Amino acid sequence: MAEKQHYMTLDGKAKIEHELNELKTVRRKEVVENIKIARDFGDLSENAEYDAAKEEQAMVEGRIAQLEEMLRNAVIIQDDAGDNSVVSIGKTVTFFIQEDNEDETYTIVGGAEADPFTGKISNESPIAKALLGRTIGDVVTVQTPGGDMVVEIKEIK
Repeated sequence: MAEKQHYMTLDGKAKIEHELNELKTVRRKEVVENIKIARDFGDLSENAEYDAAKEEQAMVEGRIAQLEEMLRNAVIIQDDAGDNSVVSIGKTVTFFIQEDNEDETYTIVGGAEADPFTGKISNESPIAKALLGRTIGDVVTVQTPGGDMVVEIKEIK
């Protein structure tokens, strides 16, 4: 089975590379030191500090593996500044929500960079899935966990 592709901007890739470097060069050493210190507390079978340090090690190693997999399968979102006719990953889309009578604007990014509070939504979110491939003026029904939402695409940039 093919591994999942992770869409990201060059900036997003740089942030992941920075986090990975930090985990490998700083956090790993800290965790190893915590394990050494906890071992000195005595009997490992009843040593809460040792258990906590080993759990922390597992979390750090898991995150390292996750970040390495994301970078291995990274698909860089190209800035296609010339074509703003179709909604695609990397584009900023403004749409009118009919039931709320208001506009909303989001940039569609890969899951690693998604942050709805700063206007970045994952390409795997219900809204993005419904908007991808559409054009200005299209009226789209978005199936969300809270029910269907009808939107009209106003602008793509």
